[in-house]
Amino acid sequence: MTKPVLYTFPQSVWAAAPHLALAELDVDADVEVVNLVEGANFDPQFLKLNPHGTLPTLAHGGKSFTSTAAVIDYLVSVSSKKVAPATSITTVVHEDEIDPNFAFVASRNDEELAKVKGSFAPIFTSTRLAGLKKHAATPEAEPHKDFHDKQIAKISGLDALLTGDAPDEARQGFYSASTALWDSIRVFTVETLPAAISEGPFIGGATPGVDDYHVGAWIARIAFLLGAQKSDEGVAALEKGFGPIPEKVKVYWSAWIARDSWVKAYPDKGLALSHTHDICSVIDADFLTNYM
Repeated sequence: MTKPVLYTFPQSVWAAAPHLALAELDVDADVEVVNLVEGANFDPQFLKLNPHGTLPTLAHGGKSFTSTAAVIDYLVSVSSKKVAPATSITTVVHEDEIDPNFAFVASRNDEELAKVKGSFAPIFTSTRLAGLKKHAATPEAEPHKDFHDKQIAKISGLDALLTGDAPDEARQGFYSASTALWDSIRVFTVETLPAAISEGPFIGGATPGVDDYHVGAWIARIAFLLGAQKSDEGVAALEKGFGPIPEKVKVYWSAWIARDSWVKAYPDKGLALSHTHDICSVIDADFLTNYM
């Protein structure tokens, strides 16, 4: 039987979740990199596979699984290993209120926005927008016109913020939304997550369960955005951003980074680039590490 094909991108926060699952569940899959920088997920050919244009996506047996939860649930279903099933925290960690993708550019004031403008984010956004418009202009894109139009409007708004072309009202609204986001991320980290851990060290118990694949990828990205470049810097970064961190969260982090699956998903203990595929084939790795 053919192996599943996992469509992913090394810098995608949610693409890291199925890589943790693959390693934990001993499931083998072929991997195809979809270049998010160039907007390859907006290619009409990819949209045939996943009309939402999101990663991760998994294809197997003539079926497509087009959300992180669906991908991981399928991997669990084909694994011989039994793990704790998902609970409500898997849904919570994917809510917009704590979106780690928004956190990548979220800015609460002029100073933070200036820092984001000096990062890789404006290049990522403008290049992605150009790729999106290129794909949207092809004859094959006609069935996806509504989707492309909505994405162009969304990314154009962010591009305007990052290039300084957005009106003051839009900028102030962005600051308010960013403040609410980081407040919610803090609450999840110091209240929701420890409350979800019972016997520990994982939400799933002694070993990671389905919830942990999602939450592990989420908290890795949050720690990175707060300044952690390496896995062993994660707790310090979280404490710098949020103040004292509950012991359960510290133990959770330590338990994750000690596992072989974590090392496979985050090679060399680095949090900037996830999983084992060489991003140099997509964009210069040093450039990403220096600017993200």
